[in-house]
Amino acid sequence: MPGMNSGLNIHDSTVVAAFHAALLHQGLIALGIFALLSIGWVAVRGRNPAAAPAPPEPLAHRVLRIGFGLLWLLDGLLQTQSGMAAGLPGQVIEPGAVTSPHWVQHLVNWAGTTWSYHPVQAGSAAVWIQVGIGLWLLAAPRGGASRLGGLVSLGWALVVWVFGESFGGIFAPGLSWLTGAPGAVLVYAVAGGLLVLPERAWLSRRLGQALLGGLGVFLAGMTVLQAWPGRGSWGGQASPLASMVQQMAVTSQPHATATLVTGFETLTRAHGFVVNLVAVIVMGAVAAAFLVAGVTGRRELARPAVVAFLAFGLADWVLVQDLGFFGGLGTDPNSMVPFGLLAVTGFLALAPAPATAPVAEPARVGWRDRLAGSTFGTMVAAGALGVIVLGVVPMVTAQASPDASTILAESLDGPAAAINIPAGDFTLTDQHGRQVTLSSLRGKVVLLTFLDPVCVSDCPLIAQEFRQAGQMLGVHNPHVALVAVNVNPLYHQEAYIQAFDRQENMASAPNWLYLTGSEPTLRRVYQEYGVPSETLPAGAMLGHNDIAFVIDPHGEVTEQLDLDPGPGTAATESSFATELAEAANQTLAGQ
Repeated sequence: MPGMNSGLNIHDSTVVAAFHAALLHQGLIALGIFALLSIGWVAVRGRNPAAAPAPPEPLAHRVLRIGFGLLWLLDGLLQTQSGMAAGLPGQVIEPGAVTSPHWVQHLVNWAGTTWSYHPVQAGSAAVWIQVGIGLWLLAAPRGGASRLGGLVSLGWALVVWVFGESFGGIFAPGLSWLTGAPGAVLVYAVAGGLLVLPERAWLSRRLGQALLGGLGVFLAGMTVLQAWPGRGSWGGQASPLASMVQQMAVTSQPHATATLVTGFETLTRAHGFVVNLVAVIVMGAVAAAFLVAGVTGRRELARPAVVAFLAFGLADWVLVQDLGFFGGLGTDPNSMVPFGLLAVTGFLALAPAPATAPVAEPARVGWRDRLAGSTFGTMVAAGALGVIVLGVVPMVTAQASPDASTILAESLDGPAAAINIPAGDFTLTDQHGRQVTLSSLRGKVVLLTFLDPVCVSDCPLIAQEFRQAGQMLGVHNPHVALVAVNVNPLYHQEAYIQAFDRQENMASAPNWLYLTGSEPTLRRVYQEYGVPSETLPAGAMLGHNDIAFVIDPHGEVTEQLDLDPGPGTAATESSFATELAEAANQTLAGQ
């Protein structure tokens, strides 16, 4: 999946430091949002401290709201793990999509590319969006604020389900509820949809019947898939269940859980048929009980079914899904916890909420009076909305930018080195056979590098990075000269044709100069700029260099940038190009 695997160490110190710094800065902004809202709320609230009493929140609604609010908070905290910024695209998103159809991979790749191009912005955005949703659900027990929070939860959950979980793997082979299908975050979406329902829906037992009946239908379908011959579920070591347990067993985790999972792996390998048979029987029995409870509304039947469901789910959560969040890249506790919350909510909703007398709303007219009657939870919900916006803005900005962040280039080669020395002049021949002196480029910012077209990896990449930088410069392009010195005249024309002698490339980089000269002249230039080179046995010259120099309009070398392209992915190439373009723009701005 091109553009998704950055090739970086997921614990790269540069990326991790930038990620934590972004979280710290945005955290201070979040605290500021809550501080300002608190001051404003206290000031306005003082006008009318007596708020109208509200009817009690239905227990089922409270359990669902608080449960998924805590789950969103946990997911947000898990996103702060050091490896998330650099590791999520290549270590989580890509493997999750690799067995899905091509169209799913293409869709997921589109989102994964954004993350790999902007790991710090995307990583921190995911943290604050999920923390904000969690705070919102916890703070708003009822009314329009609660329903709006449920709608936001529903929307973000669907985004994560599609782009982060590849539709929960429903289009991939080996679909099994035991291993996490159809995706944990899809259950979050269902919960968000339930919270959007009007309050009157929670006052009737019909909601509980519908929820348990729906779970029954879903479990019945998953039971059929689990028992279907030919899907590999009965195959012991080759089954999806055994493969999942094997993967979880090698995950970095505490000794206690590792021992449990390793033991269950041994059991599954030795007695896979029996393990699957037990799973099919339990799932089928619980599905049947849920269906009957959904039709009849009988709590005495639903209670043991929910208990069995929770016990079986707990065993699967520990032994198969391995709690879901170990290894440093776990983004949520997997599917069994949210499924358990849905089952408990359905059972509690079977008991109709006690009828309450309608509370007369005081006559208020203006918005100030409405604010004066607002609760502390409403204020916190408003702050949570600000936290979500705090995450959405950098996410949208990153999605709108086609150019990778410079953090990738800095993580591979470090930041640019600031210097201040006169640029040594030279006279060389460009790609059109014209004589060019460096001094003739005074008044422009010069980005200067040294290429050896004999090399088969770095040099073409650096040439492409320079071309991309020229495209990024936009209106500043005429004020910048992109200059590459080729160390070997024998390969000069051929390399130029391969890299730039196409109509579309020439139009996008008209200020590109591809220079060469005699060996003695080139050797003097290389020595002038401190670029290492050597003489081959045949007498030809070979350069070793992945460096670019930034020369200001006055002819002073101001920066030296390392351009070792590392893995040479689309993300890193774009990152180096961004670094070059930014260096040119900053030099122009300083004149």
